Amino acid sequence: MADSIRAWHPSVPGLREVLHASFDDHAYPMHAHDDWAVLLIDSGAVAYELDRGRHHALPDAVTILPPGVPHDGRSATKGAGFRKRVLYFESAWLPESAPSAAAVRPTLDGADVLEAVRAIHDALTEPAELLEAEHAALVLQDRVLERLHAPADAPADAPLARRLRDLLEGRVQEAFTIADAAAQLGAHPSHMTRAFTHAYGMPPHRYLISRRVDHARRLLVDGWRVADAAASAGFHDQAHLTRHFRRILGTTPARFKAGS
Repeated sequence: MADSIRAWHPSVPGLREVLHASFDDHAYPMHAHDDWAVLLIDSGAVAYELDRGRHHALPDAVTILPPGVPHDGRSATKGAGFRKRVLYFESAWLPESAPSAAAVRPTLDGADVLEAVRAIHDALTEPAELLEAEHAALVLQDRVLERLHAPADAPADAPLARRLRDLLEGRVQEAFTIADAAAQLGAHPSHMTRAFTHAYGMPPHRYLISRRVDHARRLLVDGWRVADAAASAGFHDQAHLTRHFRRILGTTPARFKAGS
């Protein structure tokens, strides 16, 4: 396995850095981060010491390393390398009581946690899907809090959900973040997202995408070019519109336009 590394700063509130790396024989010495590190092992296995406890990071679970707590890391199999992806969240991502709990139980198993982490990475492969990545990060935050026995607040808040829907309807074609909307409504992003999902059966970013597809569909019926309809509806480009148009309506914008 050839050594490789890629790191970048995504435009997702609270997510400071993303790292993709593969190592043949590198071993990390004891060190500490300012941020929360959410580790996903794609191949191989990593043995590490955290707060004087010995652990293994494996592909079937997520590892969460708290800020300020020293740890090391090396391949768990002599002569074999490992491939990993890491999300670095700012230290305020979880409450002050969380680091001590995570130091004791850094391994988070369960399909829901893996799905949330993979959803973030999948969304980040397309720059235009930053709102989806932000939503997935909020879902992950809830899953981590559940595992650390710090349950999130109840989702029922119909007035807040209606206010968010009104805000989304007024900004269908605009680029903004869930954090922006939460600040405008005076709500916590995670609570606001859960309240909306509870009320309308889909998370806010999915609702917004569906409304953008609907807007583009009306423009295509009116005779607009696909590329112009995509831009007017708030999509990054024609390919971005096509991906979601096909998912929601079962055909491409070009075929839909041809049949209009």
